[in-house]
Amino acid sequence: MRPIFLFFFLLLGLFACEQPNAYGDGAMLYEKHCANCHGDQGEGLEDLIPPLAQADALIQAGPSAACWIRYGLNGPMKVNGRDFDNEMPENKALSAVEITNVLNYVRNSWGNKAPFLQLDQVQEQLLNCQK
Repeated sequence: MRPIFLFFFLLLGLFACEQPNAYGDGAMLYEKHCANCHGDQGEGLEDLIPPLAQADALIQAGPSAACWIRYGLNGPMKVNGRDFDNEMPENKALSAVEITNVLNYVRNSWGNKAPFLQLDQVQEQLLNCQK
């Protein structure tokens, strides 16, 4: 076999092995930090915890939803026309990368379809959160 072909197949093999599931890390983080309250399928919990599945507030928030994850939420919120008023705890242990992964996962799961957020968008938003 010619060296150029061997090199090509080696690169092809490495490329195929290195392609991660785009939302795999976000799914694992969601399961660990969010699913307990928001549900395995983002369904929420009746009138206590808002759904993330097909949630207008989540999609409209864009990168500012990073602040919700880092610093929690307190006070009334409307999701899909329904009112919710329970506290969401903060999660300061998650890095900006992890928050970006979670947001991209939930914004593109369970019927949600939103543009992919970039790490720099989330980092900038986290610097400007209203605490």
